[in-house]
Amino acid sequence: MDVIVRSTPKLQGDIQALSSKNYTTRYLLAAALAEGTSTIYYPAHSEDSDAMRRCLRDLGAQLVEDEEKIVITGFGKHPTLSNSHELNVGNAGAVLRFLMGTASLLEEVKFVNTYPDSLGKRPHDDLITALEQMGVAIEHREGKLPITIRGGKPRGGKIKVSGNVSSQYLSSLLFLAPLLEEDSEIEVVDDLKSKVVVGQTLEVLAEAGIRIEAREDLMYFKIAGNQQYEAKTYTVQGDYPGSAAVLAAAAVVDSDVIIRGLTEDSKQGERAIVDVLRMMEVPLQHEHSVVRVQGNRKLKAVEIDGDVATDAVLAMVAAAVFAEGTSRFYNVENLRYKECDRITDYLTELRKAGANVEERQAEIIVHGRPEGVSGGVEINAHYDHRVIMALTVVGLRAEQPIRIKDAHHVAKSYPQYFDHLRALGAQVEWVEENA
Repeated sequence: MDVIVRSTPKLQGDIQALSSKNYTTRYLLAAALAEGTSTIYYPAHSEDSDAMRRCLRDLGAQLVEDEEKIVITGFGKHPTLSNSHELNVGNAGAVLRFLMGTASLLEEVKFVNTYPDSLGKRPHDDLITALEQMGVAIEHREGKLPITIRGGKPRGGKIKVSGNVSSQYLSSLLFLAPLLEEDSEIEVVDDLKSKVVVGQTLEVLAEAGIRIEAREDLMYFKIAGNQQYEAKTYTVQGDYPGSAAVLAAAAVVDSDVIIRGLTEDSKQGERAIVDVLRMMEVPLQHEHSVVRVQGNRKLKAVEIDGDVATDAVLAMVAAAVFAEGTSRFYNVENLRYKECDRITDYLTELRKAGANVEERQAEIIVHGRPEGVSGGVEINAHYDHRVIMALTVVGLRAEQPIRIKDAHHVAKSYPQYFDHLRALGAQVEWVEENA
């Protein structure tokens, strides 16, 4: 399905933030790795978190869910694949990488390639190299899906992993290492992208009773072996990455928009969207887990280190399209290794819509157009949920309607995105692909 976005003069209303996708996937995995029954309140529902649910069931966890919570009886250190040796993570890169570590506890698992034009193009070499150091044999196609893991008894010890492309490789090892017989030392080499997200992993592991010694810079870890995940009760907080697009939408038009459930002390790096919009001089209040934006269509340019808030950068860029002056988002090279190349692909579509943007290898530069953009085009979101959401923000200030191809892929993280925008007054409508 495509979506048509028309110029919208005002957004107004009150919505509840979605539950965090990142925390949901981590709590699900921690609960599955425990022996006993855990409860997760307010879990996210999206293609990513649903992929984690499906794969954990396939690995032997029991999941029972109602509108408020999910109850999980875990498989502990002993996942099983009874019906086949295959796992299908869909288009969920984080789920694939987290479960590559867990799957090494099995003798054989094949991760199939069902999205060759998206996840199928993404590299996983650095995690493969790290798992091979642990005695795991892996068959792959130049680091990409399909990937077959032959494990059974991975070893601890001294492990090196590159964090230059993604922090998800490190998170995968942090979930696995406590279950091994040997103690482990994990050294991160090259660089570590999205350190804030590693902090979320460590937070969840600590809640699950896992002890990890982490150096302050998160480049070295000591992990005792023979640990056990504890069955616990978890509560998922509101999702900043998805809310970032709604906040950006409210910032670029006249608005009075309230989003509830966004805690001020969240460890989600994308919480920075609130500070960035303040820097852009958007009228905004944030207290008691409620963000209120009273947009007046006036924004100022900013310079931001995007690595602290990776999944909010595209929304920030969309807001900067209408800011006065030139904005710069630097240290964002890891955006190139997501569902699509979120620098080249995204900026190509922004230019079609009339934005004035430039790219460097690790930077996005936006020359703001406070008068708005021309629109009147059909654009390709490259099957990427974050690109879809950000392009929609730009469409709200386009002179002519923008048609976004395959916009239904927003369901990967935020299935209700267009419902929420419509509830606030946005002029968006679904259309059939060939209509």
